[in-house]
Amino acid sequence: MSGTTTIANRSVLVTGANRGIGRALVEEALRRGAKRVYAGTRQPLAHPDPRVTPLTLDVTNAGQIQAAVESVESLDILINNAGLALYVDLSDRAALEQSLAVNLFGPYDVTQAFLPLLSESRGAIVNVVSLAAWAAVPVMPAYSISKAAAFSLSQALRALLAGRGVSVHAAMLGPVDTDMTRSLAIPKSSPESVARGIFAGVEDGEEEIFPDPMSESMAESWRSGAAKALERQNAALVPAQPLAA
Repeated sequence: MSGTTTIANRSVLVTGANRGIGRALVEEALRRGAKRVYAGTRQPLAHPDPRVTPLTLDVTNAGQIQAAVESVESLDILINNAGLALYVDLSDRAALEQSLAVNLFGPYDVTQAFLPLLSESRGAIVNVVSLAAWAAVPVMPAYSISKAAAFSLSQALRALLAGRGVSVHAAMLGPVDTDMTRSLAIPKSSPESVARGIFAGVEDGEEEIFPDPMSESMAESWRSGAAKALERQNAALVPAQPLAA
């Protein structure tokens, strides 16, 4: 699924699918004609559409990740959306460790577990990141640090998995109107509009997806900037791998 693609007739897995952006991503995948949507949540999720398969999936639970893998026959798109944001300062090391467990090691472990299926389908990985990965939000420092690491993970996976035909996308979100940002008196985008922007970016083959007005304002400078050029230069260090037949 490298390059441009469509969501229609594809199988999609969304983590953190019970509310906010995750629930909006499930609905948008259905709207775009996905043949199967696996909705990963910590608590069982009921959905009226028969195309939705609920998965009990805490991304920090190795046993639940393995059980989810065994429940999925094929997979085209993995969306690592589950996240944690804590409004605590950096004196609380436990908060940083929690944030890294969910926002970094969660996507890492889920991706590694589903990589054989994604390699078989030459599918796509979408990591839902944040503009906080580029400029820390001081009232959420642990979240910002973990999202910066998750963005770096996305870049590394992109280079390392290109030879398998697996594309990796990073959705760079600005503020979205969810429980996480409800207390902040700032403009916010709706989860539904962000979900539409994320899938549009996947369909257009965008490596970094800018699905809301704040992030979109930075898209042009990022794509033509020194940091993106350096990423491509570093990716060229990875030995070329022929795609499997």
